[in-house]
Amino acid sequence: MDYKVERTLAESRVDQTIARHDRGYNCAQSVACTYCDLAGMDEIDMFRVSEGLGLGMGGMEGTCGALSGAILLAGLKNSTGNIERPDSKGATYKLSRELVARFQNQAGATRCADLKGRDTGHVLCSCPNCIRIAAELAEEILFTSDD
Repeated sequence: MDYKVERTLAESRVDQTIARHDRGYNCAQSVACTYCDLAGMDEIDMFRVSEGLGLGMGGMEGTCGALSGAILLAGLKNSTGNIERPDSKGATYKLSRELVARFQNQAGATRCADLKGRDTGHVLCSCPNCIRIAAELAEEILFTSDD
């Protein structure tokens, strides 16, 4: 099966990610659901798949949900879906590393607890700003290339 969708982003959807968050979507859902059509998945399924990734994977200990949502999109966008001979992991990992590194650089951390200042009392990046950063990176890295 070929899951790749050959569409690119016509205009920015960053504001849509924030609107979804304002409606109650978690950070992962806000990013992943906004772009899921560009990666070949419907919004309801993406909403369900990404639900457990919110709040730093359910409790602020893990990776920021917004970043996790962008990484989900990297897999959907890049994977060949070849379950008999997985052949796209390396390229997907490269995209994921770029998302993580650039998110870290802009937000100051990748772990929800650190971003929210749970141990320090100093917020490095609010949820809306994390969502905005992750969405901008997803657009730039995953959906505005010439592929």
